Amino acid sequence: MNHFNNLNQIQLDTPSLVTIGVFDGVHKGHQHLIRQLVDEAHRQGHLAVVLTLFPHPDVVLRGLTGRYYLTTPEQKAALLGDLGVDVVITHPFDDQVRHMRAATFVDDLLSHLRMRGLWVTADFALGYQREGNPQFLAAQGKEKGFELRLVDLVMADGSTISSSHIRDSLLAGDVTTAASALGRNYRVAGEVIHGDKRGRTIGFPTANLKVWEQQIIPANGVYACWARLGTERFMAVTNIGIRPTFDGQELRIEAHLLDFDRDIYGQTLDLEFVERLRGEKKFPGFEALIQQIRLDAQQGREILSRL
Repeated sequence: MNHFNNLNQIQLDTPSLVTIGVFDGVHKGHQHLIRQLVDEAHRQGHLAVVLTLFPHPDVVLRGLTGRYYLTTPEQKAALLGDLGVDVVITHPFDDQVRHMRAATFVDDLLSHLRMRGLWVTADFALGYQREGNPQFLAAQGKEKGFELRLVDLVMADGSTISSSHIRDSLLAGDVTTAASALGRNYRVAGEVIHGDKRGRTIGFPTANLKVWEQQIIPANGVYACWARLGTERFMAVTNIGIRPTFDGQELRIEAHLLDFDRDIYGQTLDLEFVERLRGEKKFPGFEALIQQIRLDAQQGREILSRL
């Protein structure tokens, strides 16, 4: 898979089938569309191309701040590559793109990607004021020589699978519902940085993660997780919160890796959230906290051992 940061950086020699969208999370609905695109593109001897946008148009148009994304641009590109996509373009959504007319956008796709087909869902639209709806794009295809293919939305429990619903699930601490919609456990990754080392003094050393400040973090609480360090995988119990027992104020993501005792400062740790064990709680003292951590570790080990 080749990853480009701007449509203008690429000039394909081989024809392509293209889909466009934010694809935050690359959830089951996205996967449904992209797998079909990849299969058909390769059957025709074409390239499968995904053009995704960053920042998210919602972030720009609604002036959103803080944690919003389910995946970093790099995580998203890797997930798309795993689905067989040949080319991923993370195109900047800026004021110029925001005001680009739909016909101009189509011309750029044809010029840079040798687009022979555009695959979208029925609710898709591109271009200024969303003028490039499926009806408009179908007419453009007849005029300019590409096929528009509409792909059905994927439903679950009577509702469309959506990135916004997954965000809501994570913010409620419901990582199992999020995993069901994603088709995999929700993941965050970050550099292991120095904390106050209090966990080590009470017998439960933790890896304190510095996670991209715009990525969604599950609700405060304790979770059973898989922790990945390179190609190695470990059981872990992860605490997300401000540590109220210690009168903390800063949000921390601290993973206690079971049966593990190595110095991994400066390395990248990847966490997969499997199940929420409990919410965040303030304990009356260290002994009560230590007892609860023991119970959390035992429960986390039991859950992960069954998988």
